Amino acid sequence: MRRFHILAVVAAAVALLSAAAPSVWAQAVQYEIDPVHSSAQFSVRHMMVSNVRGEFAKVTGTVAYDPKNPQASSVEATIDATSINTHEPKRDDQLKSPDFFDVAKYPTLTFKSTKVERAGEGNLRVTGDLTIHGVTKQVVLEVEGLSPEVKMGGNIKTGASATTTIDRRDFGLTWNRVLEGGGLVVGNEVKITLEIEMGRKAETPAEKPAGAATPGAAAGASKNAR
Repeated sequence: MRRFHILAVVAAAVALLSAAAPSVWAQAVQYEIDPVHSSAQFSVRHMMVSNVRGEFAKVTGTVAYDPKNPQASSVEATIDATSINTHEPKRDDQLKSPDFFDVAKYPTLTFKSTKVERAGEGNLRVTGDLTIHGVTKQVVLEVEGLSPEVKMGGNIKTGASATTTIDRRDFGLTWNRVLEGGGLVVGNEVKITLEIEMGRKAETPAEKPAGAATPGAAAGASKNAR
């Protein structure tokens, strides 16, 4: 009889935890990166006198964001290397060639986060593995946002901006030419800016897990607490 009572208690505890699981653990909001309204921009020094700017226009991926516990968040993104555009066709052709990105062999750049943490009011610091030209290195993105959610029809939109700086030589992008008076044609430091818009389908009350928090709701609760 006592054994039956213990089993009943254990079963009840398991049932209680299972019922609570959606509100306790399933907090991360899942977003899809919108490739139409997102881009990866870059600038690099040219001939030591000016900055050349360009962008990769095709960015896809997913973001899982937990506003109450950013450490549980994650980012995965893929950039189409063939979408590079510096507004100069001949330069773009060279950047796509084996001199630089060699897009025929390495058609994508990828980023996968390994750590997400708060970095001041409204900001995040995302550490992850960036793969370019077949070489993977750790980088740190300084992220501004996520912005408050906006509803459009059956979708909910938000966005964020991120910056980082890399040395292109770390990724095997070593082509250069020495200028007659000294110095190099292409700088080694590359400044990167990501402009990301992302979305998710609006949930109906029946679909929304009990107790689940969205970035907008969490921000409102924080303001009310102050």
